[in-house]
Amino acid sequence: MITARAAATFEPVARSVATARAFVRDTLQGWGYTDVVDDAVVLTSELVTNAVIHAGTAADVLCLRTEDGVRVEIADHYPEREIPLQPAALDLGSLDSENGRGLLLCAALASRWGVEYSPTRKHVWFQLDLPDRPVGVRSAGPLLPVGLLPVTDERVRVAVAQVDSEGAVAAWNDDAGYLFGYTADQVIGKQLTDFTAWPQTPGTSTGIADALRLSRWEGSYGIRGADGRTIPVYGSHLRVRDPQGEPSTVCLLVRDYERAVLQTPVRAPVSDTAESRKTDPFEIFIGSPAPDDLDGLLQRTVERARDMLDADAAFLLLATDDETELEVRATTGLPSARQRFARVPVEAGTGRYGSARMPAVHEDLDAVPGAVPLLGNTGMRSVVTVPLKVEGRLTGSLGVAAEAAGRYSNEEALRLQFAADRIALAVESARLGELERLRRGSLSFLVEASDLLAGTLDRDQTLALMAQMTVPTLATWCAVYTIADPASDPELSYVLHEDEERIDGVKSLLTRISPPEPVRTPGARVWAAPSQAAHEAALRTSMRSIGIGDAGGLGSTTRTTLATAAAVGGETVVLPLVARNRVIGMLTLGKPSDDHFRQEILELAEDLSRRAALALDNARLYSERTAISQSLQRSLLPPGLPAVPNVEVDVIYRAAGEGNEVGGDFYDVFPIRDGAYGFAIGDVCGTGPEAAAVTGLARHALRLLAREGFGGPAVLERLNAAILDEGTRSRFLTLLYGELWPQEDGSALLKVVCAGHPLPLRLRQDGSVEPAADPQPLLGVMEDLELYEQEFTLEPGDVLLCVTDGVTERREGTRMLGDDGLADVLAHCTGLTAGAVAARILRAVERFAAEPPSDDMAILTMRVPEPH
Repeated sequence: MITARAAATFEPVARSVATARAFVRDTLQGWGYTDVVDDAVVLTSELVTNAVIHAGTAADVLCLRTEDGVRVEIADHYPEREIPLQPAALDLGSLDSENGRGLLLCAALASRWGVEYSPTRKHVWFQLDLPDRPVGVRSAGPLLPVGLLPVTDERVRVAVAQVDSEGAVAAWNDDAGYLFGYTADQVIGKQLTDFTAWPQTPGTSTGIADALRLSRWEGSYGIRGADGRTIPVYGSHLRVRDPQGEPSTVCLLVRDYERAVLQTPVRAPVSDTAESRKTDPFEIFIGSPAPDDLDGLLQRTVERARDMLDADAAFLLLATDDETELEVRATTGLPSARQRFARVPVEAGTGRYGSARMPAVHEDLDAVPGAVPLLGNTGMRSVVTVPLKVEGRLTGSLGVAAEAAGRYSNEEALRLQFAADRIALAVESARLGELERLRRGSLSFLVEASDLLAGTLDRDQTLALMAQMTVPTLATWCAVYTIADPASDPELSYVLHEDEERIDGVKSLLTRISPPEPVRTPGARVWAAPSQAAHEAALRTSMRSIGIGDAGGLGSTTRTTLATAAAVGGETVVLPLVARNRVIGMLTLGKPSDDHFRQEILELAEDLSRRAALALDNARLYSERTAISQSLQRSLLPPGLPAVPNVEVDVIYRAAGEGNEVGGDFYDVFPIRDGAYGFAIGDVCGTGPEAAAVTGLARHALRLLAREGFGGPAVLERLNAAILDEGTRSRFLTLLYGELWPQEDGSALLKVVCAGHPLPLRLRQDGSVEPAADPQPLLGVMEDLELYEQEFTLEPGDVLLCVTDGVTERREGTRMLGDDGLADVLAHCTGLTAGAVAARILRAVERFAAEPPSDDMAILTMRVPEPH
């Protein structure tokens, strides 16, 4: 009876063989058939090789689970094979042949197997039965002394969380609530990624989403607890299907130091054959298979070193490129979260790590304080350290330690040195591979960061981008300080934490301490003030909380303070933001409690800070110039519209171009003397600053000349002379100028001069529309102008519409709104107020074409209201 199936097709390329092996291994491990995994993988490898390499076709692999075993079927698509017409003796070929060995292996390893032919394919299958064993028995390890058993707390707690196909938590047991502080109601329905602290180093690590899609996965990561601290855990994920066929993942989680509860043991060799006796000493020490990633290799190394010398702790440090410092990369039996990526000097001398380049045995660290700085305040007494060297170059240092004094001698040092010599080359190779991945990831990160920073000239958005690019990729939290000018103090401008609930607490903490000192020296420097302030705040809070029976009684302020202390209590570094030979700010990066930065991350942050500083300074310069430009432009606009008795006046003005408030179009309405008002609407040739300069000249000259008592023609003639006096800077100008006298009978008398401008339109109460003036020559072209004034009266209910050519010349393709189109729109505006008429004209202009208007535009409306 078949209880489950899994199928996949692999392309006819060499790498498909490895992919097929992984598919079968993951499938069978997911089903719990670990006893037959190795045999199935070997047979699959041979048969898929025959298909994709020798037959040159795609290979179909089908795994079928039964109650007592597994059946695997591999088929190729070779079309020209002859079909046997009668039974014949099977020729298995020579044992030395490159192909044909798959059937030999089937005969040797499988419980049953067979070959089926069709006109289009060859089908090979094999059956592997599970070994007979009592119910509940899976596998057993060797008998160990009690002293070598893994150490746990008073009770081993296994958190069980089930995650659905969308990554949301569907189940959460009591042990999970105890370990992480969340109740089931707080997490069910939320994304598991909201609670995981997965490694975020650029270019490295598998994502949590990828891990949840694998049929089975084991490894270490972190869960952010309810108190804000990251809890290292070891997880085992198994992907399953419910009765409806929907996939989900069951996650078993224990504390990282209790990983032995879940970790799959390394499969021991079946027999002591001649081949097994030739095993590489590296595999004897590390185990097989060796981890592919550097962190896994280093962690396996320290665990094997600890077990080999029956130690309480072990550690491995890698040397920097210049061999001046050692960086902590793997520990066991020590507070790894506190020590990870911490740095220790290499140079010899009292109180230094003087044994880095030679094997050394310290019988009692209490007698030589500081001989091994990494072990300070850990309770370790005796330690043996040996160097890892490749071609004479110091690659790292491996050490084991015990809580009792006098545990180690030269004999243990030689054994540990022998093991170190076996792994040094593999460690260096993995380290170089990691560095290459980091460099590629860093390059990609910087390219993306540069594109994002170059895409904005807004200061606030630039600050936000700087922080968002560093958190959580480079740091747990980030703060940006800015310096307005050399005489100003640094100002806290932006704060970001990977947990949004911690942002306010971090900002409050940073505002209570003095900002870092601005220093132009490039590179990251440690800033101890945030960590000290966080620890002091946590200490004061804890002292005030003495006497409270349980954590549940703590107030929200107390919990916030402790969570902030945990978030900011690690290493904090400051990088200067230097642009154009001036310090314009500082980029501050921080880690949670007792955590440290890797040197590669600091170098990447330094590159980012240089790019961010230039982008921030560009945004500052742009903001300053924009403010100056807008201030100057606003000075060219009228301060406001005067209240004209018995006449409604409204204006809509739009300047073309981003950031422009004034262009070549302008308007003005102003009092001339008691009972008389002047109004003007004009259009200078062109747009932008040059046209705005003529706009300012025209508007101020009109006011001055009108108030001197000149009539309309005289005002425009003198303005024409002023424009011509500008010489090469002069531009021709179309202008409609008029004077308005409200009358006692409710009407309004107007006198207008239209110098080359679109004619004003008059809307009567009956809906008729007609031009209110005749066209005359424009200004700024000829010296001698003969202009005349035209007079008419606006009766109650009449509207006068004055526009610039940005309205009438609105286009879409070959269509243009024009004077006739404008008149049609105005004809439907009877009974509307002056403001409503202007708004309807603007709406008609905007809707006339899909593209936004590209020319300056001014609309001036005047209406004589009807008597009530």
